[in-house]
Amino acid sequence: MLRELKNSLLALIALSALTGIAYPLAITAIAQLVFPWRAKGSLVVVDGVVRGSELIGQEWRGERWFHGRPSATSPAPYVALPSTGSNLGPTNPALAAAFGERAAALRAAGVAGPIPVDLLTSSGSGLDPHVSPAAARAQVERVARARGLDTARVRALVDEHVEDRFLGLLGEPRVDVLALNLALERLH
Repeated sequence: MLRELKNSLLALIALSALTGIAYPLAITAIAQLVFPWRAKGSLVVVDGVVRGSELIGQEWRGERWFHGRPSATSPAPYVALPSTGSNLGPTNPALAAAFGERAAALRAAGVAGPIPVDLLTSSGSGLDPHVSPAAARAQVERVARARGLDTARVRALVDEHVEDRFLGLLGEPRVDVLALNLALERLH
């Protein structure tokens, strides 16, 4: 019996070292060699300062900025550790109340006409860095007014930042909110 216990313990230690240390280190090393920029988080650096990541949305507060999708992470929006959706079903009254609050806030900020769905719903992870072109265009009036810019110039900036479908087939056109806000910042 002592022999089986010893063999089991040795197997546990060996497999833990292999799968818990050696394998992750090897995969990290391969990723650093093959995809170094992605392996480091796809960080966007402006003037030596990390401003965000292409992969994770961030909260933009105030009328002067384009806002991303609502985030379902808590305790604060766009926190990567508790990445999650809201888990509220379509018949849940809390979901309807959240939509109502978000729609009222958008109307108060000057969004007219139909509200794009991605300004009301959070993404599955709660960290989506993109919005639809319609969601970005719905915010043009507010941003232009808050910054004292020509609406046509802000709308053109949005159109310049619309990314097409991957390979022209997969996904939907989208706007990277971080890239758009950084371009907006460069206008001044």
